Amino acid sequence: MIDTLLLDLDGTLIRYTQEAFLGTYLGALAGVFAGLGLDAKASVKALWASTEVMVANDGSASNAQRFWADFAVRLELDAAAVARIEAACEEFYSSGFNVVKSVAEPSEIPQRLVRALAAKGYTLVLATNPLFPECAVETRLAWIGLTPQDFDLVTHYENSSYCKPNLGYYREIFARLGKAPEQCLMVGNSLAEDMCVGELGAETFLVTDYLEDGAGVDLAGLRHGTLVEAEAWLLALPEL
Repeated sequence: MIDTLLLDLDGTLIRYTQEAFLGTYLGALAGVFAGLGLDAKASVKALWASTEVMVANDGSASNAQRFWADFAVRLELDAAAVARIEAACEEFYSSGFNVVKSVAEPSEIPQRLVRALAAKGYTLVLATNPLFPECAVETRLAWIGLTPQDFDLVTHYENSSYCKPNLGYYREIFARLGKAPEQCLMVGNSLAEDMCVGELGAETFLVTDYLEDGAGVDLAGLRHGTLVEAEAWLLALPEL
């Protein structure tokens, strides 16, 4: 019986394309790097490369540790410089990051859905790919009227040691909650990153408004629909 719901954030609860998000986000972050006296172009390039290393994390360190260790090597930074950059980035994620909200399509569904599911007794996980610090996740949640306290677990780069689409990411969540995959349902907009959890035995719902990795793919074998349709289906789940 399903008693745990994993909800993706970007492109699922927050309604924007990855391209729109990245274009605004990276431009703003480049300004942070420049303000620190760094070469903005080289820093963004290093950020991309270190993010790829983080995505390949094998569970032996947190995603945050993996990212910053690699970023330091690429830009030849000492520990003090890394600490200064990390602090500036966290300040940005708590304030300047809000510029990205401008590319999101407003919707009352996420707040309404999350609170209704919590009232039904479901364990709720914000299963956003843990590439960002907790403060960045908190800022993005505020754009849709939610907080980390609305969830039983929120994944971020400090508390995770795998990334999507590595199945270790999902196994880590199940172990932390003491849940079997069969008790869980993943709701997300990416075939590659979100629907892969079906391989472990979890149920899935693919949200198609801002579908990723779905070009030319026959979705007939998948439970899928718009966020409006996802809300209706999820609210029909029984109370626990």
